[in-house]
Amino acid sequence: MQGGWPIWIVIAFLSGSVPFGVILAKAHGVDLRKVGSGNVGATNVGRALGRAWGLLCFFLDALKGAAPVLAAGRAMGALGSPVTELPPFDLWWWSGTVFAALLGHVFSPWIGFKGGKGVATGFGAMVAMWPVLTWPVLLALAAWLASMRVTRIVSLSSMVAGCSLPLWCAITLPWPAEGAVGSPWRPMVVTGALAVAVLLTHRANIGRLLAGTEPRVGAKKPQPPATIAS
Repeated sequence: MQGGWPIWIVIAFLSGSVPFGVILAKAHGVDLRKVGSGNVGATNVGRALGRAWGLLCFFLDALKGAAPVLAAGRAMGALGSPVTELPPFDLWWWSGTVFAALLGHVFSPWIGFKGGKGVATGFGAMVAMWPVLTWPVLLALAAWLASMRVTRIVSLSSMVAGCSLPLWCAITLPWPAEGAVGSPWRPMVVTGALAVAVLLTHRANIGRLLAGTEPRVGAKKPQPPATIAS
């Protein structure tokens, strides 16, 4: 059973590498990398094409992460196994498909090994690890929504959600009884690594947050001062 995991890692990377944001924008005659933040993810698609297209991009990016992880879990017999029954070897490999999909999005070979921040793709991929990461990720989504309500800053909310994942794993996943093979510390390591990845892909946003220049959803852009003709 274990020998098929490397194939699924490759499939997950290729699935994650599909640049849906670029494709959607190009269909509208827009070069997404030259608009707004230049990012190829759903947030910039929403800025360039409107909220509906941004939501569609988020869904497609989440789907390209979820599909290979779900398929790999089903094919390899990991899907549906609680963490206390999932062999560590399979847990690490299954987690590897999550990272592969995320890396495919961040370093897409179709657009010069560049890409987006991977929030939507990572969300979809982790939700698909049923039931190991599904509930922690949904709670992280709740943290994202709460942060958005308070701050209206997408990047900050994404980092809050990502960094809360290890905590939700510790709270929601069952600790093993005697003789069980798994425990929450392994998913905590996986989600901790993913949290670090989220922070790394948001380095520029962190700089703008510290400078107080990170945009808020719904905020009006500052208008240049009017010039008086002489």
